[in-house]
Amino acid sequence: MSRPRISLGCGNFGGIGSAPAFFGRGTGKDEAFELMDAAWSAGITWFDTADAYGGGRSESYIGAWRDLRKPDGLTITTKVFNSVTGDPADTGLHPDRVRKQAESSLDRLGVERIDLYLAHEPDPSTPLRDTIATFERLVDEGLIAAWGLSNYDGAGIEDALSYGRPELVQNSYSLLDRGDEERVIPLCAEHRIDYVPFGPLSGGWLAGRYRRGEPYPDGSRMTMRPGPYQRLIGDRVFDGLDRLGADAAARGVAMAALAFAWVLEGPAVAGAVCGPSRPEHLAPPLAALDISLTADEREHIGSYFT
Repeated sequence: MSRPRISLGCGNFGGIGSAPAFFGRGTGKDEAFELMDAAWSAGITWFDTADAYGGGRSESYIGAWRDLRKPDGLTITTKVFNSVTGDPADTGLHPDRVRKQAESSLDRLGVERIDLYLAHEPDPSTPLRDTIATFERLVDEGLIAAWGLSNYDGAGIEDALSYGRPELVQNSYSLLDRGDEERVIPLCAEHRIDYVPFGPLSGGWLAGRYRRGEPYPDGSRMTMRPGPYQRLIGDRVFDGLDRLGADAAARGVAMAALAFAWVLEGPAVAGAVCGPSRPEHLAPPLAALDISLTADEREHIGSYFT
């Protein structure tokens, strides 16, 4: 299925991802509207969210924006697993819960059908075949158009292929996170599954937000939710960032644009999710669409962090 190559990540609308500690924070409604307006004006017609982002606020903001703007041709991806209320007992992919959460997402988004519905992460307490059977029933009933997987490894994807065919896999992938190259990306290519990663800029690291020996900017991922990125602190990464920055300068492009292009130019990569906090942050991913890299150039850029 042909889809846009860039999706607007709405994970910070009304919070910071699915973390209950940040529900009600993050990007406010007015700022979210400004971002959606800017993205839509720039030709980004695919929005990516999850039911638990911001405790449901992300979906609600998108629904309110849809109701006001009435955009023609908008594609929406949303996901299920985490708690919308912050209740640790209210998580998972049990069939009854998936159906309940899908219906709640439809209400918040104000749509009759979800374009892409993803399992946000594996649920060890629920057999995957039962979750997929529920997804397939939701497709048959017209409540979702297609389903997929997020944060699944190769074994999980192979398991899923025993019971159905996901349309999309969404995992973390960037110059600083290349684990999917070994098994996940080849699997997606073999089975013609769209691989559309999130985190192509690794929480701002590949945009040059963090510099050696300097304090982290206020409001950045490293000041609010640094855990996933602690592993990046060190000379290896800072040295690589210096080389990436020099390469981008020689090409006359932003470092973030070159890092985003490296992801888009990857074998079997169908697109990528960008997660801007301000409209001007849309410029690098949009510029990345015009950057072409040969296989040798891409391999050379990848060597900056090895």
